[in-house]
Amino acid sequence: MSDRIVSDAELLSARLVPLRRPGQWLSAAVVVVLLAMVVHTLFTNPRFQWPIVWSYFTTGPILRGLLLTLWLTAAVMICGYVLGVVLAVMRLSRNPVLRSVSFGYVWLVRSVPPLVQLLFWYELASLYPQLSLGIPFGPAFITVQTAHLFTGLLAAFVGLTLDVAAFSSEIIRGGILSVQQGQVEAAQALGLGPWRIFRRIVLPQAMPAIVPASGNMLIGMLKATSIVSVIAVQDLLYSVQLIYNQNFLIIPLLLVATIWYILLTTVLSIGQYYVERHYARGSGRGDPRGLWTIARANIPLFRNNLAGIS
Repeated sequence: MSDRIVSDAELLSARLVPLRRPGQWLSAAVVVVLLAMVVHTLFTNPRFQWPIVWSYFTTGPILRGLLLTLWLTAAVMICGYVLGVVLAVMRLSRNPVLRSVSFGYVWLVRSVPPLVQLLFWYELASLYPQLSLGIPFGPAFITVQTAHLFTGLLAAFVGLTLDVAAFSSEIIRGGILSVQQGQVEAAQALGLGPWRIFRRIVLPQAMPAIVPASGNMLIGMLKATSIVSVIAVQDLLYSVQLIYNQNFLIIPLLLVATIWYILLTTVLSIGQYYVERHYARGSGRGDPRGLWTIARANIPLFRNNLAGIS
């Protein structure tokens, strides 16, 4: 009996030997070598012309284009989501006309590429030379020449806003539908009004489903604003194009725009992480660890050991 007790004790105190996975070691080594090659060529290839990149990085035209990109992104997202809320409410309405109009709008806008929408609004004067405001089918009080009204910037704003409204309405509708109907019925049984039910019951539970998709749309819209350069709106990309059309330094100027986009999307991604964590409190889906802790856990070189690839 004593020998068996000793054997069990030795077995429990024995050191666990991790399973050997040579395939993971090999794949990790290949990835590290490829990454080292990329970093090496970035710093050793003189055609990248990094001194020129940094010399143009904070010049006046680049910063003005950057500010226009940020302004256009913010304006489009705010107005698009306001319109998206209206469309989502219409889609969830019991009125069949409102539901049909909302569905038709979302179907049409989502079916047309954003670039085609921009070109359509930019060339609206070819279809409607004048826009009038007055009594329907009656006299007009105000008449505006469309060619003077729809500049490139306004066409970009209208086209992108309508596109965001279609997608955001589906995001909002999906978030609201993710809340169980029993929650609403229980609140109604307690005598709460519709607005209070929506603000205190529905919206807090819908936000964890709305925020991730909305954050991704915001980041996507920041990058999608680059398409306004085709209608001569002087955003970040168009500012870069104006410069390299004069000095023919195409790669360095494109790197300037690329680095700015990377920095901005990184900041937005960090903000999205904290907003998601805020709305995930108490749901069990939020990660209590900090952003840097999560980053370290996903980079094997920063771990305390290599158990993740052993």
